[in-house]
Amino acid sequence: MLALFRRFPGLASKLDYVSLGRFPTAVHLLPNVCRETGHRHLYIKRDDQSGIDYGGNKVRKLEFLLGRAKASRTRCVLTGGFAGSNHALATAVYAHRLGIDCVSMLLPQPNALYVRRNLLHAHACKAELHQFPTMKRLMWGILRQYAGRVLGSGRVPMIIPPGGSSALGTVGYVNAALELQEQIAAGMLPVPNRIYVAWGTGGTVVGLLVGLKCAGIESTVVGVRVTDSQYANPRKLDALVCKTSKLLRSAEPSFPEVRLADCRFEARHEAFGGGYARFTQPGLAAVELLHRAESIDLDGTYTGKASSLLLADLQRSERSGEVVLFWNTYNSEPPKAPLATADYRKLPKEFHHYFETPTQDVA
Repeated sequence: MLALFRRFPGLASKLDYVSLGRFPTAVHLLPNVCRETGHRHLYIKRDDQSGIDYGGNKVRKLEFLLGRAKASRTRCVLTGGFAGSNHALATAVYAHRLGIDCVSMLLPQPNALYVRRNLLHAHACKAELHQFPTMKRLMWGILRQYAGRVLGSGRVPMIIPPGGSSALGTVGYVNAALELQEQIAAGMLPVPNRIYVAWGTGGTVVGLLVGLKCAGIESTVVGVRVTDSQYANPRKLDALVCKTSKLLRSAEPSFPEVRLADCRFEARHEAFGGGYARFTQPGLAAVELLHRAESIDLDGTYTGKASSLLLADLQRSERSGEVVLFWNTYNSEPPKAPLATADYRKLPKEFHHYFETPTQDVA
């Protein structure tokens, strides 16, 4: 049973849910990074190991989003993101497992090896992939897909927002915060002073904020912005906090009302690097350090940037005695599909250039 359902048993019968992941995810000290940085209390939360088929932070959200799709007997889900979207891939992986069609509506992005890998993996999971040059064209594409499927089959597809960051998807990270509370109570780590996490569409950050407030844990969530400010800003966070709190309170009146102003949140922007999915030297250095020191893989778009800011903060003397937790939202589960021999030419033509032009990865 999820920590959320243990804390609020009534929610188990009110919220649609399907088990997709392996929870609780591990939490442990990073001893080698501690030695290299001189910081004694640096921990990691291993959401990279959250799933058998695919890990990362999207699994927690999809347990509720695809839970609703399954309960309503939805035949198709529509979702969106950038070409290498981890969310779009995770949705394709788990929708395929549940026998639900998945359509990914995608935008262009800077090229990287993970973009190629994610596209091939999604194609192997039978996802229908489309790329559009602008957000306006993408929105029109979603409307056409939606209308076409309603008219063609008479069935209404479910739209899942980018990142799975709706109130329902965010509940997955409310549960994650309560899971962390149980691990603290079990002595696996002290109460963190600061929790660093990549801040994209906001569902992970908001879920942690709401869950920590509910748990009475006075940790500051440091949201490291990795997307454009039009997608990641305090106004959007506040709206999602209110919607998530309202959803949970409507299902369980004893759940506390939460606003962003009630939460311990620190927005950080300096690791962004001037563009979504544009790798930075500090981010790549952080990726290299975690791989070399702890055999933990990060990525240049999200977790590399978040961990680079964390490592920079550890050099500040006033942080020396703090307990710091890095929430790893990347996937470390290797794909089950044989991608090494996959032919990218089977993808729609608009994706071929990702395989025919250089990437920004450093060997």
